[in-house]
Amino acid sequence: MKTKVQLRFFVVMLMFLTVLILTGCDFFQNQTTTGFPLTIFSTQPTTASISTTTSLNAEITTAGTDTSTMLPTTTTIAAATTTAESTTVATTITSTTVPSTTQTTIPPTTTVPTTVTTTEIVTATMILNWNIAVEPGSIDPVISSDSGGKDIINHTFEGLVREQEGVIYPGIAQSWETSSDGLTITFHLRPSNWSDGSPLTASDFVYAWKRGMNPLADPLTPSASYYWQFSNIVGVMDALVNDGSLDDVGIVAVNDETLVVHLTEPTPYFVSLMAINFFMPVNQSSVESSNSWAVTPSLAVSNGPFKLTAYTAGTGVTLVKNENYWDKEHVSITQINGSFISDSTISYAAYLNGSLDVIDQIPTDMFSSISLENQEFHAFSMLISYYIKINMDLPEFENVKLRQALAYAIDRQAIVEMLGMGRIPSTGFLPDGFPDDEGNDFALTAGDFGIFPDDSGFDQAVTLFAEAATEMSMTVPELQAYLSGQNILYYSHQLWPVIAESIRDSWYNVLGIDLSLFSQEWTTAYTLFGLGEYDLGLVGWTYDFLSPSGFLDTLMSSHFLNDANYNNPLFDQLMTEAHEATDLSVYYDKLYQAYTLVMTDMPIIPIFHNIDYIMAKDYVTGWSRSNLGSIDFTRAIVTRN
Repeated sequence: MKTKVQLRFFVVMLMFLTVLILTGCDFFQNQTTTGFPLTIFSTQPTTASISTTTSLNAEITTAGTDTSTMLPTTTTIAAATTTAESTTVATTITSTTVPSTTQTTIPPTTTVPTTVTTTEIVTATMILNWNIAVEPGSIDPVISSDSGGKDIINHTFEGLVREQEGVIYPGIAQSWETSSDGLTITFHLRPSNWSDGSPLTASDFVYAWKRGMNPLADPLTPSASYYWQFSNIVGVMDALVNDGSLDDVGIVAVNDETLVVHLTEPTPYFVSLMAINFFMPVNQSSVESSNSWAVTPSLAVSNGPFKLTAYTAGTGVTLVKNENYWDKEHVSITQINGSFISDSTISYAAYLNGSLDVIDQIPTDMFSSISLENQEFHAFSMLISYYIKINMDLPEFENVKLRQALAYAIDRQAIVEMLGMGRIPSTGFLPDGFPDDEGNDFALTAGDFGIFPDDSGFDQAVTLFAEAATEMSMTVPELQAYLSGQNILYYSHQLWPVIAESIRDSWYNVLGIDLSLFSQEWTTAYTLFGLGEYDLGLVGWTYDFLSPSGFLDTLMSSHFLNDANYNNPLFDQLMTEAHEATDLSVYYDKLYQAYTLVMTDMPIIPIFHNIDYIMAKDYVTGWSRSNLGSIDFTRAIVTRN
């Protein structure tokens, strides 16, 4: 049996590896640019100053791996029909049609790259040329944890639902209902087939899920296992950490069209998890035919809007419309040529000359001008937060006004401008992108808690610091001396030292406290955080499902990742009540209260969030994006001249 410490390390290492690849592994670059105003597409459009260069996602402390109907201007999506009541049937979702709008312009002449060898001849009438950037480690749904792999899988496979801009739409499940106690969810599958024409059944989901839950049975699957720990499916934790039997896991194929899931506690975000690749079905005969089945066109049986017809390592993939897809009438693109061009200069040049229609990387030194001037640039919030965590076990930081003073004495705008493109100042622990029960962005609705993105809070910080000194029976100079020498622990990689130095200098200039900097490589720093052997820590956190609880849970006193040692019984009670709620309005009300309490207590000090971006030709319309980061061309239209 794994100990709590072993489980903690196991979970976080898997989360860390996921985040490492989440933004394309661009952390090896070191160029910087200045910040700029930009509208971020989230639950609500947000104007913020953004900057990116070196990705910090590779060194996130403990990483768990975006929201309403607001979409990029190129896409229109009809609202899903949703009702939620605390009765025997708590939630019912029915199939909706997702229309798209088109625009026609005369783009530059497009050169379609020669595709690699395919297993069949396809007469393409609408072709999309898309740069996937970094070649994925896998395009097996149960295994893939990198952004490129997830993007491909999002087109070749489909789960019980699809998520677009935070809205959940029926996928293979045409409807579902949740029991009044929130512990049983029944999915009703629509008639659908695999790409080879064979019928897809509920048993295919059971097979795929148990394969993902059992990394010992397949050495390729361990990257997926941490997702199952947060699914709250009965028997999963026993199977993962206690050598329990998969026969006892609470998933049952009642018949070919009905999948029943039993949960250990109400899990309002469970249905949104079903859009993630790890919960998609796989074809058993295909999987068991070869370890390389996913990249072998003759073996790659899938169920999404497209199917694989070519895969060339180091070059790219070819996907063609799947004529056996249940909703093929709404799929217009007949062929997608996906390229693996990791060099942003090369991919951007190909975009300019028309060889590529969609890219997700541009040269760093051109980011500011492109994002300001090019209407084909689209930015999106990411579910990633960077912050200072305070060791709440230390008497030095017991006073809440002192912690608030530290939070107000940081110029976040200056930090993101220094770092470069792709970041926005944060005034709360949670990033934009989590929808609440009414479709509003949770973080935006919660507010900024009096924290300023720039230096506007400096005077208030000085006042709070003086009040803290009085409450601690000290003079201001005595409090300054008392805190001087406390350390900020951070990772020794890439831009982390620059951020730590900026925060330390700001606290010295505004509050007069002289802190020490303490850098360690990742594994050592992680160990020190877990042992509580630090004063202040510069860290990051991300999660891969659409609920704020993925962030807030980590601050519960009993949570194995609560190395800030935050302990507020009222917060624990609110979070427990949220998890016990079967009514979504109650669930989110409790989360709002808990979040407000955390930001009042200030055990963490927000610094910045990351953004993601896509460049798409204006003749490519109808595409959408998941708040979790995957692009979706299912209903896209390409109208070249």
